[in-house]
Amino acid sequence: MSNLSRRRFIQASSAAAAFSGTLRVLAAPQNEARILGPNDQINVALIGAGIRGQSDMSTALQVPNTKLVAVADCYDGRLTHSKELWGSDVFTTRDYREVLARKDIDAVVIATPDHWHKQAAVDAMNAGKDVYLEKPMIHVYPDGPVIIDAAKKTNRILQVGSQRVSSILYAKTKELLASGAIGQLNMVSARWDRSSAQGAWNYTVPPDASTETCDWPRFLGSAPKVAWNGERFFQWRKWSDYGSGVAGDLFVHLFSGTHFITGATGPTRAMATGGLRYWKDGRNVPDVLLALFDYPQGFNLSLRVNFVSGGDDSEGFLFTGSDGSIEISSAGVTLTRSPMSKAPGYTVNTFSNAMQKEALADYHRKYPENREDATTTAGVERFVAPKGYNDTYSHFENFFHSVRTRQQPVEDATFGFRAAGAALLANQSMERGKIVEWNPDTMRLG
Repeated sequence: MSNLSRRRFIQASSAAAAFSGTLRVLAAPQNEARILGPNDQINVALIGAGIRGQSDMSTALQVPNTKLVAVADCYDGRLTHSKELWGSDVFTTRDYREVLARKDIDAVVIATPDHWHKQAAVDAMNAGKDVYLEKPMIHVYPDGPVIIDAAKKTNRILQVGSQRVSSILYAKTKELLASGAIGQLNMVSARWDRSSAQGAWNYTVPPDASTETCDWPRFLGSAPKVAWNGERFFQWRKWSDYGSGVAGDLFVHLFSGTHFITGATGPTRAMATGGLRYWKDGRNVPDVLLALFDYPQGFNLSLRVNFVSGGDDSEGFLFTGSDGSIEISSAGVTLTRSPMSKAPGYTVNTFSNAMQKEALADYHRKYPENREDATTTAGVERFVAPKGYNDTYSHFENFFHSVRTRQQPVEDATFGFRAAGAALLANQSMERGKIVEWNPDTMRLG
C-alpha cells in the first residue's frame, strides 16, 4: 500500500465515531523506454475503451502527473467519445500497434476482451511500455507463462488490475489475520451476487453498431471466425470465445483478495457446479456458479456467483477462524471475536452424585484459570474506509509508483497468474464434471 493511502487511512481513523464495539476508519530493451524522475509526467495510452477501460482511465488520470496520450478501440463510437472525454488532441486508432509505436507513451492500460490480454500485453512490453492489465490476466492457461516470461525479459512493469490488493480494507484484514485476531483460519467464504440485466452483462448495443463502425475481424483476433454479431462485440463476456465467464470476471477478484490477505499462493484442488438458470439468451457461460477449493495452508475456500439473486446485489468475504471471524463488505471490515475456551467443559450430570463431585473436583484442579463462569474477550470491532475512498485509485497510484521507481508492483504477473489460474479451475471442474488439481507453486494443472 502506498504511503498516501496509509495516510488517508490513519487520518480517517482518527475522525470516526464508536458504535457496537470500536468503529475505526480504516519491452524492448530498457534503453528504449524513457527513464522517469519522481516528478516527471507519465504519458499513458488506453487499449480497449469499453465500460471498464473508460472507468479505469478516468480514475488513473486523477493520479497527479499523468496524461492520456492515445486510445485504441475497435468501435469508432468509443474513439469519438474518448476525444469528447479527454480532448481532441488525444490520438485515436483501431489498431493498438499504432499506439505502441509512439515514443511518447510510457505505459498502457489494457482493458480489452480477455482473449486479447496476452497478445496486447506482450506486444506492449516488447515495445518498451509498462502495462496495467485488467483482470483476469489470462484467458487460457498457456497465456500465463508467456506473459510472465515477457515481463522478465523486457524488464517492464506489469500490474494486474484486480484492485482489491491495494484496498486499505483488505490491508486491515490482512493485519488482523496475521495478528491472530481470529485464531487459526479454517474457512473463507465469498460471494458476488447480482440481479439485473446489466449485472448479467446485457450491455446496450449502440444503434450504429455494424461492420462499418466496428472492426469485427480485429475484435475476433485469435477467436473462431464467425459472422458479425453486435451482441458478441458489445456483450463479449457472455461467450467463452472472448471472456472467461463469472470465474474470470468475478471469482478472480475473490482469489486476489484471499491470496493477498492470507499470503497463500493458491489452492491444490477445486470442485465446481452451476449452470444457466435464467439468462438463456444465447450465452454459453453459466449465470450461477459455486465452487470449493482446498488450500495447503489448512483452510477451505467457498465461492459463489449468482446472477439471479432475487434482488440481492452484494459482494462479501467471511474469514472464519477458531476464535472468531472477519467480514469484508462494502460497509467496511467487521471483526467478531469469540475465543474458544481453553477448558473443554464437562458433562457429569448422568453420573452418581459421588462421582459428579469427584469429577468436578478433578476438572477444577486441571483448569483452575478457566472455570465455567470465566469471562472471555468476546466482542465486535468495525473498521470503515474514509468517505469517498476508491481502491482503484490506490491501485493506479501503486502502479504509477512502480513505473517511476522500477520496483515490482503489488500485483505482478506471477500473482496475477496464480489468481486467474485458480479462478479458472472452476470452469475446468464444471466442464469436466470432476475435481481438478492445480499446483500453485509451479502454476500447472494436475
